[in-house]
Amino acid sequence: MSGTIRERRPVVACRSIAMAEAVLNQGDYRYYSFDAARSETEEVFAMRKGSGDEFDILFSPAGVYVRGFDRESPMSPYADDTVWPGVLDAVPHVFRECVDEPAFMDDDMPRVTFCLWRQASDDRWHAGRIDFADDRDDPDGSGWMFDLPVDPRPEAFQSFAEDYYEWPVDLDAVRHIYEQRPLTQGVVARLNPDASFADVVKEAKDMGYPV
Repeated sequence: MSGTIRERRPVVACRSIAMAEAVLNQGDYRYYSFDAARSETEEVFAMRKGSGDEFDILFSPAGVYVRGFDRESPMSPYADDTVWPGVLDAVPHVFRECVDEPAFMDDDMPRVTFCLWRQASDDRWHAGRIDFADDRDDPDGSGWMFDLPVDPRPEAFQSFAEDYYEWPVDLDAVRHIYEQRPLTQGVVARLNPDASFADVVKEAKDMGYPV
């Protein structure tokens, strides 16, 4: 795999990204989301670009499982109706339910171009042994998709959000969220003067973010 998740408290970083975007965008469609109650024991951070590109990072007592799909990747299973060799072959049994998760599939075919995992007892990330499609820098799409999640700087989120939403983003308010400090009306108003504080608080609770 051409990219990895930074070791430093990934669940906190993911929650921060989703929380900051939830303040900026109170509509139905967002680039990033975080569900702290996917199940009684699981949380998930997700990206949906809208054009078909996507990833999910599943946090559970077993560890962390990551899958993603780049629709323009030469490794797309849509090319010949099969997952690229090696991408899922070595996924351990503890994560096999993730491989077969209906939300990650089209009919019976996993929608995936990259996958990695780290069990709770592991000291590093793992991925399958893969002969990549060509000599391009990012053949499976994992590099560009993780530009923001692997960058712990609030400035990285500010750059993403200003480019994506095309309006100024208050850096101090983003820093407040990245430090996981409780939300205040002032912080919310600096990021989005039109946001409903009550609605933001509700979403923060759903994400497990402090309020």
